[in-house]
Amino acid sequence: MNWEQLKMKSLEDITAWAETQSWCLAMSECAQDAEWHSEGDVWTHTKMVLDQLFELEEWPSLSNHEQIVLIFTALFHDVAKPLTTEVDSETGRVRSPKHAVKGEHVARKVLRELECDLATREEIARLVRYHGRPAFLLEREEPAHEVVRLSWLVNNKLLYLFALADTRGRDTESMSRPEENLYFWKMMAQESNCYTQPFSFANDHARFLFSQQQKPNLHYVPHEDYSCTVTLMVGLPGSGKDTWLSRHRHDFPVVSLDDIRDELDVDPTDNQGQVAQLARERCRELLRAGTSFAFNATNTMKLTRTRWVDLFADYNARIEIVFLEPKFDHILRQNKSRSKVVPDRVIHRLAEKCEPPTWLECHQLIVTDGQSHQA
Repeated sequence: MNWEQLKMKSLEDITAWAETQSWCLAMSECAQDAEWHSEGDVWTHTKMVLDQLFELEEWPSLSNHEQIVLIFTALFHDVAKPLTTEVDSETGRVRSPKHAVKGEHVARKVLRELECDLATREEIARLVRYHGRPAFLLEREEPAHEVVRLSWLVNNKLLYLFALADTRGRDTESMSRPEENLYFWKMMAQESNCYTQPFSFANDHARFLFSQQQKPNLHYVPHEDYSCTVTLMVGLPGSGKDTWLSRHRHDFPVVSLDDIRDELDVDPTDNQGQVAQLARERCRELLRAGTSFAFNATNTMKLTRTRWVDLFADYNARIEIVFLEPKFDHILRQNKSRSKVVPDRVIHRLAEKCEPPTWLECHQLIVTDGQSHQA
């Protein structure tokens, strides 16, 4: 069954499908902390959350797309608890640290295998990652900043509605964080005009600085006067980064890690220190000259991208990120036509760890599946 077929099914059919999957079987065997989840295992809780979605007052007014997104967010929100659950040897309490972070990757992998469209997949994956945030809003030093930041990562309305269903989808009401905590999220998002759309910053640079600074100012209006533009490519081997550059940035010089490896005769499995050092030197030369250019590498991990983004920002460059992800079978076929073929197992491993870029990392984001793009 693929995504187009599955999303048309009833909740009962979707649940029945899930119960044939290994990740769901693991949830049904995963215990939870009895004081927080007296209903029992993770799958029991998940089914209760799914039921609670349909009880939401707002449910009938949601679009079909919004309903599908919430159903699959519920399905996957605790999918990584079996991978993260541990029992405290002294207290006997059950914990699942970072299950939401790992759950994002599991959800993305399952949805990719179902051939879910890129935009919907990322919408669900990020709701899985941030599904617990509204309950902890009042513990944040700057609650308004939390709501604004998340508005550029998820839809705050859907995040709030899911948090309601998640809170209600358990037996131990006395141990749940009060729903009033969740209403604060809704109220703050509405007051900041970012409940149903991203917060409106003064300009692109204001948004970029907000995401980069330790103590940002929401209403700062920076002057946009960039030294140059850097196009940072993101994509798995075989995703078509070279082709995209030749079509859309053909007049930009390119700093390519693959080209530097060839120049230095360094294999991708060798130590990459020398390659990265030379790439940084060439980037600095172009940045100092105020020359716009493209930086071409896989860049699929946020930590890796951040190092390069920080370098470009130091020279006051306008940073655009281009993320390419065609259908996975197309990536594997295209990889085999490369001069240096990357083993399929490596591409699968990179895909499982991939963290697609967001608007908080750059001034401009272009996302394309090879057929269409959104910017």
